[in-house]
Amino acid sequence: MIENKTTEFKREYVDDIKYAIVAFANTDGGKIYIGVNDDGSVRGIENTDAVMLRITNMIRDSIRPDVTMFTECAIETIEEKPVVVLTVQRGTARPYYLAGKGIRPEGVYVRQSASSVPASETAILNMIKETSGDRYEDARSINQQLTFEKTESYFAKRSLPFGDQQKRTLNIIGSDGTYTNLGMLLSDQCVHTIKLAVFDGSKKSVFRDRKELSGSLLTQLEDAYSYIDQFNHTRAEFEGLERIDRRDYPSEALREALLNAITHRDYSFSGSTLISIFDDRIEFVTIGGLVRGLTFDDIMLGVSALRNPNLANVFYRLKLIEAYGTGILKINESYADFAVKPQFKVTDNAFKITLPNINYAGARKDVTATAPLKVADKAERREILLRLAGKQGYIIRKDVEAELKVSQATAILILRDMVEKGLLIKEGSGKQQKYRIAE
Repeated sequence: MIENKTTEFKREYVDDIKYAIVAFANTDGGKIYIGVNDDGSVRGIENTDAVMLRITNMIRDSIRPDVTMFTECAIETIEEKPVVVLTVQRGTARPYYLAGKGIRPEGVYVRQSASSVPASETAILNMIKETSGDRYEDARSINQQLTFEKTESYFAKRSLPFGDQQKRTLNIIGSDGTYTNLGMLLSDQCVHTIKLAVFDGSKKSVFRDRKELSGSLLTQLEDAYSYIDQFNHTRAEFEGLERIDRRDYPSEALREALLNAITHRDYSFSGSTLISIFDDRIEFVTIGGLVRGLTFDDIMLGVSALRNPNLANVFYRLKLIEAYGTGILKINESYADFAVKPQFKVTDNAFKITLPNINYAGARKDVTATAPLKVADKAERREILLRLAGKQGYIIRKDVEAELKVSQATAILILRDMVEKGLLIKEGSGKQQKYRIAE
């Protein structure tokens, strides 16, 4: 008998065998013989039951995630002497680590030849990817010392519970009992940031101010909106004797662009979300292009495929987003009566939303002078469409566009809202899609 990659000898029980257990579970499994000298000679163990009890207690208390289902402790007789043999299988929740050290090289061990050695950071990340799948938010967080003060306060404001059971349901805690990357994103220790910059004029020549936001994504969401709002000035105009106050940017467009940047970015990249504020526009640049399978035309029509569905689900429960796939439509609708329009640009690894300043020189238009007046009141819109549906028996998207003088994107948003409110029932799909009055 000799020590090798899958065999370890211990003269007697020592607490240090936990390093070998972690290493075996992270590599190809192996056996630890307690009662055998380093040279392979058998010494034996006197009180085997006590040793087995200490081993099982140590495994339960010292190693994360739970590796007990991949270990088996037994007594074997070798050269007529009792020896405790601990068999460790390769685990499915790698990397396993020492509870007191965390998921870092000093806590994660792998097997090399006959030694248990610290794993490199690259090896740790590869193990996480292998066992957690491709979706970043499902992978195990490297930092397991997480706190959730901001998230707890958000759930409390909505009168929603936020205990361990809810964390598991929301996938903040994974099936192996450890925090996921979603947990890290919502924790006070989130490693991703938002960088904001304010420039003079319309070029990136002169900085007026800059700021980097950290903490929970919920903290960053609040802080980013408050910071941007400082530069969303209100300007007064007079139409006859009536004074009309109008902000530089529709508040709903800012909100949706910011939520889009946080909810849909690719957090597997370490770069920051960038928000640039100019005199004539605000730019939101998010890391991560379109989700595979979607085209630019798809998202402009409100088609949604979520890169971070669990994060979106948390935001939905907190009523920060109302429905999936409506953000772009809402941004476009908020600019419906202005000459300037939002711009959307997609590359392989980034998504950019540009919101123009509607109070900037020449941005506004007189809607009555260039197009038929649109019906602005939502209740009035619904009433018009319900009357038309009752008269025809059904309506289609083009009926909405023609009747209300709105764009295709806005018509889709209006119909979706009426379906969600139970006013209409959608039938068919594609070109055959119709909407009937709900009974």
